[in-house]
Amino acid sequence: MPGTAYYLEVNPQLPPRLKRLEELANNLWYSWDRPTRSLFARLHLALWHAVGHSPKAFLKRVDQQRLMDAAEDPVFLGSFNRVLSAFDTYMEEATRSNGMQHLRNTDLVAYFCFEFGFHESLPIYSGGLGILAGDHLKAASDLGLPFVGVGLLYRQGYFLQTIDSEGNQHAIYNDSDFDDLPIEPVRRDDGAELRVPVELLDRKLQVKVWRARVGHVSLYLLDTDVEENSPHDRGIGHRLYGGDRTTRIEQEIVLGVGGVRALREMGLNPTVWHINEGHAAFLVLERMRLLAGQQGLDFAAALEAVAANTVFTTHTPVPAGHDHFGEDMVRRYFEQFCRDLRVSPEELLALGRAPGSHDFNMTVLAVRGSRFQNGVSRIHGDVSARILNTLWPQIEAEENPVTYVTNGVHIPTFLSNEWNDLFDRYLGPGWSGRLTDRSCWEAVHAIPDNQFWSVHQSLKMQMLHLVRHRISQQHARNHGSEAHLDRLLKWADPANPNVLTIGFARRFATYKRAAMLFENPDWLREILNDPKRPVLFIFAGKAHPADEPGKALIRRVAEVARMPEFEGKILLVEGYDLRLARRLVSGVDVWLSNPVFPLEASGTSGMKAAINGVINLSVLDGWWGEGYDGRNGWAIKPASDTLEEARRTQEEARTLYEILQDSVIPLYYAWGPMGYSPGWVAMAKHSIASLLPRFNATRMISDYLNRFYMPAAQQHRRYAGEQFTGAHQVARWKAKVREAWPHVALRRLDTPKRRITFGERLRFEVAVQLHGLSPDDVVVELVIGRPGAGGLPRKGRGQRFVHQRPLSDGEELFALDLTPDHCGKLEYHIRLFPCHELLTHPFEMGMMIWL
Repeated sequence: MPGTAYYLEVNPQLPPRLKRLEELANNLWYSWDRPTRSLFARLHLALWHAVGHSPKAFLKRVDQQRLMDAAEDPVFLGSFNRVLSAFDTYMEEATRSNGMQHLRNTDLVAYFCFEFGFHESLPIYSGGLGILAGDHLKAASDLGLPFVGVGLLYRQGYFLQTIDSEGNQHAIYNDSDFDDLPIEPVRRDDGAELRVPVELLDRKLQVKVWRARVGHVSLYLLDTDVEENSPHDRGIGHRLYGGDRTTRIEQEIVLGVGGVRALREMGLNPTVWHINEGHAAFLVLERMRLLAGQQGLDFAAALEAVAANTVFTTHTPVPAGHDHFGEDMVRRYFEQFCRDLRVSPEELLALGRAPGSHDFNMTVLAVRGSRFQNGVSRIHGDVSARILNTLWPQIEAEENPVTYVTNGVHIPTFLSNEWNDLFDRYLGPGWSGRLTDRSCWEAVHAIPDNQFWSVHQSLKMQMLHLVRHRISQQHARNHGSEAHLDRLLKWADPANPNVLTIGFARRFATYKRAAMLFENPDWLREILNDPKRPVLFIFAGKAHPADEPGKALIRRVAEVARMPEFEGKILLVEGYDLRLARRLVSGVDVWLSNPVFPLEASGTSGMKAAINGVINLSVLDGWWGEGYDGRNGWAIKPASDTLEEARRTQEEARTLYEILQDSVIPLYYAWGPMGYSPGWVAMAKHSIASLLPRFNATRMISDYLNRFYMPAAQQHRRYAGEQFTGAHQVARWKAKVREAWPHVALRRLDTPKRRITFGERLRFEVAVQLHGLSPDDVVVELVIGRPGAGGLPRKGRGQRFVHQRPLSDGEELFALDLTPDHCGKLEYHIRLFPCHELLTHPFEMGMMIWL
């Protein structure tokens, strides 16, 4: 059409009776409340799907007449009123539970993360880290914690994925319209939008602050795309995980430095700071700078004050996965910080320098700037302790400060409605308040098998409908024929859900080994081509656009899926997102995970499957190393790590085939007269009963609260009280210890005995050269237990020596009287380490001398 095209958007007006739909659309409570989402879908299902399930975008586009009709529809109004009642009840119940009253009214936890995943309507996440962060905030809201989140607002979240007929992944990036997102600008008292300045080299960036409501808590999102900034600076926060190293460091400065400034401008004063992965670690430097400028603290005291109430969670199980920058780059960006902190660049850079490295490592900065550090599963905690052990050079890895809190999933978000309704009937209406009560979940076994199976099959049919829809769209776009599509979807038939269906859906990273299933094609062909016991595998997931090996894995899955003998029995579904994930984790029969041990930090997708009655088949890594009990799924025992990787994969693939052939398939197809396998149902029930109460976000948050948040808040008060007397005191004491430590020595005075009689008393005496330290500055300890395989004795217990008197030459006598309470061979060691009542962890200085 000739001439200029002009565009006009006409937004509907909510009838007075439906006015609170706007309130519901602007609180991410809808992301875990399905009845709320159903309200919008009921108004116009096609539009609901077209706007990506975004309530706010939906209300801008829905036809006015539909709203007018709904306002007069008693059925719709009844549902609307029930949703409002549930919402109001939830928002009024801002009470702390589960010991959380021990946080004071003045306490506030600030949780920083690079990405947050709540729902597909707020696309600022890429995968597991973001979903975990979203679940963290949701659970904090459920428990009424004083809590805020801080992140970045990206125009382009993670990409949309298409896969062509050859298996090549194509990334499509779309800019979000912020007016369509469940966010609002933060405003000052005078109504002006809040901006905070952040200095980058020779320029000053203006950062706009947005707020997303997540139930009771708020998430503050930082946006660089404002008119005051240059085109380059407007693009800093444009794309999640996009750009070069300059973009990455500037994003991390905006998050860490800008996030602290934004909270301060809003009058929020956190007493606990939680860094979720190292991207936000620059907040340590900004908080130190503020203390130096406002309280006059020197560099060392400022570091102690900041670290005392900082929690750091690492999710990365390999050293190469931690962000690092060249020291010259960091020096340029933080020149003014050095002046404000009154230190040389070398002293500041040392905070992020790992021993033997000349890069500035964000994980190292986060560790040195915190006193609480954790991995995200028991295995990952051990791995992280080993990776980071050089930061505590004289401490055994198993005793350094790195511990773990195993991840959990937000049950209201990922538990399907059908299970929710069934649990209401058989567990009682109060079950949602007893998520961590294992005795409550034993009632799952009382659910009649036929009803349990019926719910699972219903969810499976819903999943197959969505898979068929996605595969059909994919096939049509790739110009496939209808006849071929029928062959592809033969086994993915909602009308016949009695086909064993196994799901593998996650990020396509090489260590997750998506192609391990194809290690022995002949054996796999034997497994899949039994006409009496068919098996369907569904694959989904994205590879990072720059990850060529990851994209090659997608091509490999597509290649095998095209082979005539596997056609229709292996499906690769494009566009992995939260909607597809929710369907898969609730609809498949088995959830497959086969990472390289020990590289799966946690792996929450298997938890989401387990709570929905899906049975896990996984390598004993991450959370499954804790969850597997021999009766709630199947485990692939990792092959010896002395084998080369290819051989390990061969061995573990063989175990996978054997489990499929000998256990999974026979159990699934052991159908009784009711058309299902009673043994399968029994295992699925036990999976729910044994895993749901342990691997939920309520338990996870409770662990963080009791082990980290409350102690960190207490340390903050101890260090900050009386004008930061505690911080000054600890900083001076540590400086004294570091100066003296190279000259501290330990020698034994008594004669060691090799054999004694039970009940006989031993006396140990040692002389300690303290070189100016006080006897109260150190602990001399005997660690005794059964002989271990190197390192410390197994289950060794520490017995402290008592200071006796000074000796000649500046030595001090320490003694211990001990009567061993076990017979047999014992192993003991004597060690010395610095000690102060204000230390958060006894070994935080990383100093220890062994006799």
